[in-house]
Amino acid sequence: MSYLYLTILFPLIGFVLLAAGRNNLPEKVSAIIGVGAVGLSALFALIAGMDFVNNGSVSQTQHLWTWFSAGNFAPGISLQLDGLSLLMMGMITGVGFLIHIFAAWYMRGEEDFARFFSYFNLFVASMLVLVLGDNLALLFLGWEGVGLCSYLLIGFYYANPSNGLAAIKAFTVTRVGDVFLLIALFLLYQEFGTLHTATIVENAHTVLAGNHSLAIWTALMLFLGAAGKSAQIPLQTWLADAMAGPTPVSALIHAATMVTAGVYLTCRTYTVFQMAPEVLQFISITGAVTLIVAGFAALVQTDIKRILAYSTMSQLGYMFMAVGAEAYQAGLFHMLAHAFFKALLFLSSGAVILAFHHEQNIFKMGGLFKRNKFLFACFAIGGGALAAIPFITVGFFSKDAILGAVWVQGQNVALYNCLYWTGVVGAFLTSIYTFRLIWVVFFGEEKTPYHEIKGVTYWGPLSILLVLSTAVGALLKEPVAKILTSAKIPMFNVPEALESGMHNAEYTAVGIALAGLVVGIILFAFAYKAVKAFANTCFGAGLANILRNAFGFDALYNIVFVKPYLLLAKILGRDPIDNLWLVLPAIVEGGHKFTSSRQTGSLREYASSMSLGVVVLLMILIVIQVVGK
Repeated sequence: MSYLYLTILFPLIGFVLLAAGRNNLPEKVSAIIGVGAVGLSALFALIAGMDFVNNGSVSQTQHLWTWFSAGNFAPGISLQLDGLSLLMMGMITGVGFLIHIFAAWYMRGEEDFARFFSYFNLFVASMLVLVLGDNLALLFLGWEGVGLCSYLLIGFYYANPSNGLAAIKAFTVTRVGDVFLLIALFLLYQEFGTLHTATIVENAHTVLAGNHSLAIWTALMLFLGAAGKSAQIPLQTWLADAMAGPTPVSALIHAATMVTAGVYLTCRTYTVFQMAPEVLQFISITGAVTLIVAGFAALVQTDIKRILAYSTMSQLGYMFMAVGAEAYQAGLFHMLAHAFFKALLFLSSGAVILAFHHEQNIFKMGGLFKRNKFLFACFAIGGGALAAIPFITVGFFSKDAILGAVWVQGQNVALYNCLYWTGVVGAFLTSIYTFRLIWVVFFGEEKTPYHEIKGVTYWGPLSILLVLSTAVGALLKEPVAKILTSAKIPMFNVPEALESGMHNAEYTAVGIALAGLVVGIILFAFAYKAVKAFANTCFGAGLANILRNAFGFDALYNIVFVKPYLLLAKILGRDPIDNLWLVLPAIVEGGHKFTSSRQTGSLREYASSMSLGVVVLLMILIVIQVVGK
């Protein structure tokens, strides 16, 4: 436990050294610092975890110092280690370390190599602060830290304006969610008098019991904050554009860090949500809608990274369905499984991109099976886990547990029965677009010359992730359940009478996912000409355009928010308030110009003006006399 702070300290030291050295550090030195810092963090995370388990898995807190003091509010820089934070810490440092190793290979020869790894180290440190902080103020510090790092890394290639815009978009959209989270923190502090997480979790059932309306608003604000980070509708539009950054960035954001923050927050504060069942239902609905929208969008994408981005959005939808169904442990294990196979898929896609000379369009690749069977194995296992191929992939053991739990809830609340079938449809779509991706890249006609790739820092991390994405990764399910139970994250209880029905529901989901695989094989391996012919029709082209743009959320937000904001900014840029006060001097100036123009020096004009004035005065006097009588 005494080593816990070192898990954060090493990446912070790495960040400082790399940021200070920048262009003065050789590439090898930068790689050693950047990778070594996270490696040491993972090592001490392992040591702290072993101590935690050996000491009976009892929650422990390490107080370092008081952050600041304002009246009765004095949040500490204190780190908490329990089952949930141990799971998150292991995932962040373990998967993050593998991504750092791969990044040292992938970014070789790139400009600003040290700058890249400085941001990478800060990202890991910020995420660790988020999950290890024992209070929500410290969590919010890490929350904003990962938001900043995502902006810096998504816009890493800032010379391209579109990359800068993507970074700004990610920063802005997630800031909307952050505002909701901040409101939730204000509400919690008002009611509990503290932001200490354990105090809030333990007392939520009593403090919020007397004010159901407050419980609903607090839970809703917490979820909307989580939705921003975890790319759930309506705050999902940033995730696909985040692919502008280098591929290892996509792997780190999508697998081990930023997008998992929202799932962690909702599970960490689960008792607050239990006091608002309506919000739990809303969370499941949001997750279900998100996974369907993302699934359809992934069907027609041509960029290999955008396909995987929409698949991430879809899998996060499953996790939030689990949270809404109160199957927290199932959602968290799927988060861990997703970290394995999504890191594998993103890093493998990075290798594919380099092999095809930085080409990202899958229809300009092709024929890779003959060239690199190792990458095919990585995609086959990673894609199989994504599609939850039964028994041999870790995704089967995590996703089907979620669908089974949602089905059980559907026996009491009809809404969840509908959500179960929505999740099944999502699994069907996942199988189709996953097969499409693998078939086109590995078995399509070769369009771009293949470039040989090699190196232990390339295949080493992929090999480890490949093994963890198989059924071997499922061996972690019971240990994860034990440490989560020790953290008082409740298990999902299935009534004995529903156990058989739940298993049947899981088998149904597996069967439909396999049917999706068969449909994918038919469409893309045997009937691709018919698919292309349909895509060239007016209806097909229009439908593809709608799906490619993910149902037009960007266009809608552009009309509703962006354009009115730009118009308002343009109006205010001219400072209308200041211009209003300029009316008075304008009147005076106009009067001055008019009277000045009358000073001509002509006696004839002066005499005429005086005569006109006398006539006007006489007329006024006559009118006054008449009115007076």
